[in-house]
Amino acid sequence: MPRLPEEGADVVRFMTTEDGTRLAYRDEGEGLAVLCLAGLTRNMRDFDHVAPHLRQVRLIAMDYRGRGLSDRADPASYTVAQEAADALALLDHLGIGRAAILGTSRGGLIALWLAATARERLAGLALNDIGPAIGVRGLETIASYLGRRPAQATWAEAAEARAAAWTGFRGVPSERWLAEVHAHFEERADGLHLRYDPALRQTFLDGSALPVADLWPLFDATAGLPMLCLRGANSDILTRRDFAQMRRRRPDMMAVTVPGRGHVPFLDEPQSLAALRQWLERMA
Repeated sequence: MPRLPEEGADVVRFMTTEDGTRLAYRDEGEGLAVLCLAGLTRNMRDFDHVAPHLRQVRLIAMDYRGRGLSDRADPASYTVAQEAADALALLDHLGIGRAAILGTSRGGLIALWLAATARERLAGLALNDIGPAIGVRGLETIASYLGRRPAQATWAEAAEARAAAWTGFRGVPSERWLAEVHAHFEERADGLHLRYDPALRQTFLDGSALPVADLWPLFDATAGLPMLCLRGANSDILTRRDFAQMRRRRPDMMAVTVPGRGHVPFLDEPQSLAALRQWLERMA
């Protein structure tokens, strides 16, 4: 099972933003800087599964404000624009002028925002099961659990429940589900607790989860950047129709469907790894 960040103080580092929020991050390896941006409620451990396979790059992962080991902040600041500003602040803190962005779900939206507002800082971007249009069914699913503690009392129970509920996933061993719930919940005497600020729910319901109403101009701003988009074959967030539209608007974009996966692929599937390595070679 992947090591919990809090078990190794040498792995996790911290920086403080201009508004005083302390953000947690990891910075490992050498080579092309790849900034890994996680999903809406998730944290830097989104990339535990793929990290061992990307040894040739400098892999940087961060916890957004209000998530993981980072400080909770004013919920009004839990926005794509602020999280993008925090990502740039981290690159500045590390002295990195340009980086490739690997964005899972919410992280991909941040990558699109950066392409439109700070293009000179991007070497390329890879989107993991996200695009400029978001499926309604997927949004409804997120709203059903966001900010709410799971009903299960232990990691083991939560892993079993996830394996049963996430029907879009095939061939996932029980150990992987257990690693996933370890990353997303804390197990305490009174049950499981979220590893993010529950107030994120209100920000989401207020509509602040998206930076603008029409995200296609952000996608069009990626023109010329080495780009990859992975889609889980059973995703309810990135629909087949929207994925096809992305390919039409950017025919040079690498577009890969990952079989047996919903929202989101784990990134260590053979198809995901092959695509990520090809994307990295394009920037080398």
